[in-house]
Amino acid sequence: MKYRRENMNQNSTNGGWQRALESSITAFGLSGLLLVAFASFASAAPQPLPKPPAELSSWLQPQEWVRDVEGPIVSLGREGEFDDRHIFAPTVAEEEGRFSLWYSGSRGKPGERVFRLGLATSGDGMRFEKRDSAVFEFGDGKHSVLTPTLLRQGDGTVLREEGKLRMWFAAATLGKGGLHTLHETHSEDGIRWSEPSPVLLENAYCPTILKTEAGYRMWYSDVSRRPWVIRHAESPDGRRWKVTERPALQLSQEWEAEVLVYPTVIGADGAYLMWYGSYDRSIRRERTAIGFAASTDGSIWHKLAANPVLRPDERRPWESNYVGSGCVHRLADGSFRYYYASRKQPPFENLYFAINTARWEPKK
Repeated sequence: MKYRRENMNQNSTNGGWQRALESSITAFGLSGLLLVAFASFASAAPQPLPKPPAELSSWLQPQEWVRDVEGPIVSLGREGEFDDRHIFAPTVAEEEGRFSLWYSGSRGKPGERVFRLGLATSGDGMRFEKRDSAVFEFGDGKHSVLTPTLLRQGDGTVLREEGKLRMWFAAATLGKGGLHTLHETHSEDGIRWSEPSPVLLENAYCPTILKTEAGYRMWYSDVSRRPWVIRHAESPDGRRWKVTERPALQLSQEWEAEVLVYPTVIGADGAYLMWYGSYDRSIRRERTAIGFAASTDGSIWHKLAANPVLRPDERRPWESNYVGSGCVHRLADGSFRYYYASRKQPPFENLYFAINTARWEPKK
């Protein structure tokens, strides 16, 4: 299968992680599940990588993420608002001392909902105030705006082009067999956004995009078949994407199950850093966790042996079972802040229930 945009005509049989979560506790026969899992692993077993280079050794150390805010930083909307049932996938920009956080939010039951783009703002990146109404939607009443990401410089700071923010997102109709497609929009103020672009790539979910000296680079989840993998793509303009044939990241660690999803990538001190999500040894998809990998070139990645680096916290009911779908920023003091969504314990009535933050300070 070729992964150039013009040759990608296969519809996704799995859609996105959303529909996997919509049926979050669907019962599988155990023997059938084991056979499927074994077949998936056998057909997609990753090739062994060489030992991580020495320059990555400081990054491939255990991480201690501290939840330094008492409660969620963004919660569900009031009854009747566009995001009163589901919120997830925050992407954050810091400009002139102000933080803007865009996220996907919706109302409705699984299979009926349409996600729109919400916005919350903050003076410190920890306490946010939401707008009551959505700032962007696909416009046809059917496609959801999912997993937005902003154009960033190599170090992860937001980058404007011609004075405008560039945002990419996945779109899909959240029903059986829906195809996930990549689109772009732009804005000067983060409130009024241009019409969504035509399809840029198919079977692409949860992108993260950097502009480097080599051009535009994207990492995303390929949802064309299971197990989901994370792929890398390059572009001269952010519109025409050429996908690297070899996956950037595949299932390979004992804790990972079914999917690798929600990558967020930044550059730091000559290395590329990626945080990503997966089900956490979860046959019934009841828990997720966050893993970490590092790379010298953004193409060949080395996972942290001590993964996962962030798990749900049962002491915090709003994030007792799921953590994921977020973005990471490096702060001025050299520490990192992760913005992520969470889900409470079953019964799962919300795709994600709240948006949270945590901070990690690497040991020197």
